[in-house]
Amino acid sequence: MKLAFIGFAVVGAIGISTVCARGVQAQVTPDGTLNTAVSGSNHYSITNGARVGNNLFHSFSQFSVPSNGSAVFNNAADIQNIFSRVTGGNVSYIDGLIQANGSANLFLLNPSGIIFGKNASLNIGGSFIGTTANSIKFADGSEFSAVDTTAKPLLTMTVPIGLQMGNHPASIQVQGTGHSLDATDSFSPVIPNSSSTKLQVQSGKTLALVGGNISLNGATLSAAKGQIELGSLGGAGVVSLVPITQGYKLKYEQGQSFADIQLVQKSLLDVSGFNSGAVQLQGRNIKFTDGSLILSQNYGNLPSGDINLQASAAIALIGTTPDAKIPSWIRADALGTGDSANISIISPRLTLQEGSGISNLTYGTAKGGNTQIQAADIELSGFSPLNPTGVTAITTGTFGKGAAGDIVVNGNNLLMSGGASLVSITFGSGSTGKVIIRNKNTTVMGENPFGVYSNMSITTFANGNAKDLRLDTGNLQVLNGGVIGSSALFVGNGGNVQINASEAIAISGRGSANNSNINSSAVRLSPQLSQLFGLPDILTANAGSLSITTPKLTLTDGGTVTVTSQGTGNAGNLQIIADQIQLKNQALIQAQTESGNGGDISLQVKDVLLMRDQSQITTTAGSKGNGGNITINSPIIVGLENSDITANAFQGKGGNINITTQGIIGLEYSSQLTAENNITASSEFGVNGTVQVNNVGIDPNSGLVELPANVSDSSQQIASGCSNTNGSSFVATGRGGIPQNPTQQLWGDRTWSDVRDISAFHTTKPAQAQISKFPETLVQATGWRRNTNGKIELIADISSVNLAPSLTCAAVHKS
Repeated sequence: MKLAFIGFAVVGAIGISTVCARGVQAQVTPDGTLNTAVSGSNHYSITNGARVGNNLFHSFSQFSVPSNGSAVFNNAADIQNIFSRVTGGNVSYIDGLIQANGSANLFLLNPSGIIFGKNASLNIGGSFIGTTANSIKFADGSEFSAVDTTAKPLLTMTVPIGLQMGNHPASIQVQGTGHSLDATDSFSPVIPNSSSTKLQVQSGKTLALVGGNISLNGATLSAAKGQIELGSLGGAGVVSLVPITQGYKLKYEQGQSFADIQLVQKSLLDVSGFNSGAVQLQGRNIKFTDGSLILSQNYGNLPSGDINLQASAAIALIGTTPDAKIPSWIRADALGTGDSANISIISPRLTLQEGSGISNLTYGTAKGGNTQIQAADIELSGFSPLNPTGVTAITTGTFGKGAAGDIVVNGNNLLMSGGASLVSITFGSGSTGKVIIRNKNTTVMGENPFGVYSNMSITTFANGNAKDLRLDTGNLQVLNGGVIGSSALFVGNGGNVQINASEAIAISGRGSANNSNINSSAVRLSPQLSQLFGLPDILTANAGSLSITTPKLTLTDGGTVTVTSQGTGNAGNLQIIADQIQLKNQALIQAQTESGNGGDISLQVKDVLLMRDQSQITTTAGSKGNGGNITINSPIIVGLENSDITANAFQGKGGNINITTQGIIGLEYSSQLTAENNITASSEFGVNGTVQVNNVGIDPNSGLVELPANVSDSSQQIASGCSNTNGSSFVATGRGGIPQNPTQQLWGDRTWSDVRDISAFHTTKPAQAQISKFPETLVQATGWRRNTNGKIELIADISSVNLAPSLTCAAVHKS
């Protein structure tokens, strides 16, 4: 991209030198195709032309105005639009005055190119559209062409609706001596010193430049309460002219190709006024350097117009003015009761470097405008080497009753380094705006040589409250002193911070002034800063809460997650939900308060919580404050190398620690901190808190169930079998099928298996046990006999007594 801009600058310089050489013969000459008449030398008077309704058409072979010269259109006062084309193939070099009568809009059409010198100026009542398009299209379908002059032009009384660009639109250049703006610092209102050279339209009108590459070198374009439009096209297409109250707004076709826009050497686009106007830039690469800027200061009671930048390749803001007072900037202020401008940036890549910035501020009762950025890759880096306080920054803020605007960033990758800042801030009674970031990767890292650290934050220096900061990302890295958080430094309460990282969060390292951290805090300013901001030494604000959700949270080398209150207010609550949390080398998760109540810490961990190398999880209260509570749910908790979990207080009550886990390794309860791995909840002069560990590991006895002593009536469980039991036996060997003692080791040498063939039992009904009935009367034996087994049996005489037959297996089978 840098090479593209350098190449563009070289080509532009060649074009300027060429045209300057021709400027000696600058003249305004009609081409004879229309009834245009030109008189005078250096000061040209343009008359006649072709009038159709309220439209006036002129045609020139050359149109160049020398330094200190003029070109005056002597049109009727009721003319609404003046359309002038240049057909001779020469660039128009304008270094003098262009003037028209009444309130007519002026269109200057030259497909060969247009250059406005540092002495160029406009004195017209309507809008000005300078373009290198081939033709102007009208509502009835007709065109006023500057390239096809063979046919008689079709003139119309209808309104213009678009500009037909050629395949390779020529460039437009505007030169000047640079703005003379001034500012005490980046938070003070810009002092609008008027430039001696400017291209300006009347209040409430449009100043539009539409062509190929557009270069502003020290140029000032001014449209107070109006509209500034820069459109840089790289190929054929139609740019629509949309009528609005201020004149025209440009609209581009889908898929249109674009060229480059650059503003260098303190160039300025200014729409400030009572109810400030709007700015729109559309190109491929858009670049601001050397303190060039867009400025919208609203002194009125109506909302400002919007500031929109859209690039198909990249947008870059780099550096400051040589005195470092004015950054390369997009700046919107509300100085009355009307809201400041909304700022919208759409680009594949956005880069801010060396103290440049995007700022949206309100100083009264008006609401600050919102800043919305849609860019795949965003990089904020560095500071102005000429001014250590001039850090690269995206800022919304308020100094009065009005609320600051929101910052919304959507993209893929956000990198902040070298002390860069993305912040919404209040120095008044109005609240900050919200900060909402949605992307895939976020990195906040490092500091500049003066100890200013990179930070993404919401901050209140006064009695206005801070709103919320929300970051939804994939991977988050906070490194080498970088900070993400919410801060309250006086009376206004801090805002909540919510961070969701779908993949991982890593917080690591230290800077010269602080550890890398994610925080929500109420902190006391140093005496020097209190004096600088004119604040008394009072801190009653409550800190906001902090919520982090991620699969993996890693804190190393002093990395910190904290909620803190150094005043009389309370520290906010800290909640972390993660699969894994690892703390290494003096990492810290903390809720701390000076004299208010300490915030609570809740850690919900799915897999493991690992603490090593003097890492801590702590809630601490100084003075009379009570220590906060710590709740940890984790299957495994490991604390090694003098790592501690503490909920301590000084004069107040120590906090309570409640841990639910399946196992703790290394950590042990202690009434006071020692050189080992401790869990403590103590108060030096107050009441100690409690420590409760709920071990949810598997208890072996939980699987044993005591059975009832009598399962059933044993007398009904055994049936009388056959009387012939020869060959039957019951043998108990070893422990057989008896359950083993659950307290003994299980032996798996052989498993029991029933190998019998039970198919026969599927076809024969089971035998039913029968109980023999005793005879009602006893009969005396009358004889004896030997049975088949050779045993002697006593028998009675069958003839005298009816005996019941003996129960035999055969009898049972027959039954």
